[in-house]
Amino acid sequence: MTKIEQPPRGFEEQLLTDLKAHVARRAETVSAARPVGHRTRFLRGWRLAGAFGLAVALTAGGLAVQTMGVGDRPPPTAGAAEIFRLAADAARQQPELTARPEQYVFTELLTTTRELPDSGPYVTVRAQLWQSAGGLAHPQARYRPETEPDGWSELRVLRPIDPGDPRRELDELPSPAYHGDLPTDPAELLRYLRAHPVDLHLPEGADEQAVYGDESMAYTTARWMLRGYVPPRALAALFELLARQPGAVVISGDVVDAAGRHGVAIRMPGVIGGNEDFIFDRDTHVYLGNRGSVIRNGKESLFSADALLRVAIVDRPGQLP
Repeated sequence: MTKIEQPPRGFEEQLLTDLKAHVARRAETVSAARPVGHRTRFLRGWRLAGAFGLAVALTAGGLAVQTMGVGDRPPPTAGAAEIFRLAADAARQQPELTARPEQYVFTELLTTTRELPDSGPYVTVRAQLWQSAGGLAHPQARYRPETEPDGWSELRVLRPIDPGDPRRELDELPSPAYHGDLPTDPAELLRYLRAHPVDLHLPEGADEQAVYGDESMAYTTARWMLRGYVPPRALAALFELLARQPGAVVISGDVVDAAGRHGVAIRMPGVIGGNEDFIFDRDTHVYLGNRGSVIRNGKESLFSADALLRVAIVDRPGQLP
């Protein structure tokens, strides 16, 4: 069984250095930042203690910080905006799931991760995740290599990782995984996201006012919402909002997700040290998952890809729908 290691310390330190420099440059151009509202807490990465790590706190996706002013980037391409609008139409057709605070959002996905950020073999893991609908408990998960149908691990508690030390877990409880109170109008949703930005756990010395006060911060928070469950009408509003994000572009050519499904990918702007792509079904435009790449020494390479397989509401960790 191949073990997925944490990225080397040099890689993490370089990402932190890049982020600090990027935020500092942005701070010099910000004349007055908007007041910082309440920050919504999200898990910055799930780590499975044992043979595999599904994600690391400081990956390309984990540093999706939008710190360039809206006027600094071109508008989204017509193709990207249209795909997001088609995805919004598809979202409205989905059945709505309801959850009580004490219940759990169950998610099953395939994750393909490289042994190291820019080298080594790829390993595909099937994961089943139980997140507290009301944010009352830590998530739990079990997993198995896709090549071992009977190789399920024991159910394990997942804790957020200390952004200053990815080897250290925190006791902080996550935000609710069920986003049932989100506005369903894009304009209202934008105001909500501006007032409730995701907590990015910025490195020491970063200018928080410059980052959290930036117009593009709402788009970063919208993207993080996809880690939990967003009801159909609110999900449609979220995709319609992302259709306005400056700098989003369609990746040319056919894209295959971690589950082998063919789709179309939209590359989202503003990721430090890599790229983040959203993948939608080419025909139905249903959201399939995402993939993240890293850029080291001028070379881009795929680091991880997540394929969302099913989502349900259950009563307890370990229960299957």
